[in-house]
Amino acid sequence: MSMVFGLLARLAQVRMTLAYALIVTCVTTALLWLGPEVQGRVISHASTNLHNLSHGRLGTLLGSAFVVDAGPIYVWLPGLVCLLAMAELTWGSSRLVLAFAMGHIGATLLVAAGLASAVLFGWLSWPAVARATDVGMSYGAAAVLGALTMAMPRHWRPGWIGWWLAIGVAVVAVGRDFTDVGHAVALVLGMLMSMRFGRPAGWTPLRLVLLGIAASFGYLVLASTSMVLATASGVVGAALFVAVARWRRASPDGDRTGEQPRVDIGQCV
Repeated sequence: MSMVFGLLARLAQVRMTLAYALIVTCVTTALLWLGPEVQGRVISHASTNLHNLSHGRLGTLLGSAFVVDAGPIYVWLPGLVCLLAMAELTWGSSRLVLAFAMGHIGATLLVAAGLASAVLFGWLSWPAVARATDVGMSYGAAAVLGALTMAMPRHWRPGWIGWWLAIGVAVVAVGRDFTDVGHAVALVLGMLMSMRFGRPAGWTPLRLVLLGIAASFGYLVLASTSMVLATASGVVGAALFVAVARWRRASPDGDRTGEQPRVDIGQCV
């Protein structure tokens, strides 16, 4: 009996991860069972595209996170669960929800505003983007990945930031797809939020394993357009940020005494 209670206590630590995974699994299974025609209609109705948003369908900002059109569920769900569980164990359930929601909704609205501006200025045509498919968990996942930034040990943090930012910028520059832009925006939003999340709990072997799987999943989400370019850019970005961080620590101005600590972007590196 004590083993059962112990297992339940561990599962309770990742209750939001399990709840989201269960809902997404049920929705995905139901759509597969109902067939391609119904699936297409549901995806079209749930998409956070300009057509739906311009008609006041703001419910898509929430519903689209539970309708995933990313291939077989057994391919992406384990990686997503590890990413969310890692964040929930590190920051707690409420901050996981905050990071995911801010990334999903915030990035969606910012991308929509960018697309609307592009249509207004004649850079894009309305028919080309108005009914584009835009559902899934990738924006939220990218934000959760970014929210792990301040959980990284201090000596890992510059490489972590440089790696992910370089990948996001490179993929946007090459792909020029609004989804890639959304991933990059959500990643930055998550990084900014992580600066307000305080100090995480200590690392454990389980969290290190989850981090490895979560980082691999995040890489597949962000670098899907061009993995070769993304990898090369990530290595360069990580090396550059590490070099800058070392230079800051070695600089005479980098260790000021007698001053009160400040919270700024410099704390990230």
